[in-house]
Amino acid sequence: MPIERQETKQRMSRIVKHNGTIYLCGQVCADASKDIREQTQTMLDKVDALLLQAGSNREHMLSATVYLRDMKDFAAMNEVWDAWVPEGHAPARACVEARMARPELLVEVSVIAAQIG
Repeated sequence: MPIERQETKQRMSRIVKHNGTIYLCGQVCADASKDIREQTQTMLDKVDALLLQAGSNREHMLSATVYLRDMKDFAAMNEVWDAWVPEGHAPARACVEARMARPELLVEVSVIAAQIG
C-alpha cells in the first residue's frame, strides 16, 4: 500500500497516510502570547482542521502525545482537552513535560487517527 504525504517540506509532512492510518505532525497554538487554555484550544482547532483534510475526525483518534513546557499547566490543559474529546472516544494518550522549539510555546500535540471509511 502506498504512503501518501501532504504538505511535505524538507523536514516533515503535515499529514502522512498509510494503510488507513493518519499521522499528524506536532501541532502548536495559533498565538504563543496567549495562556495555556487559549494555546490548547487553538492547537486542537488545528488538529480538527488537519483531521478533516486527511479524511478523519476526533472520534477516530487512536493515540495522542501531549507535550507541556511545564507540568504546572497539566490541569488547565486537561480542562480544554476534556471538553474537546468526544465522550467515549478518548484516544490512548501520553503527556510529558518537554522543552519546546520556542520558549513561548506552552503545549504541543502529536496525533494518530484512523481514516474514516
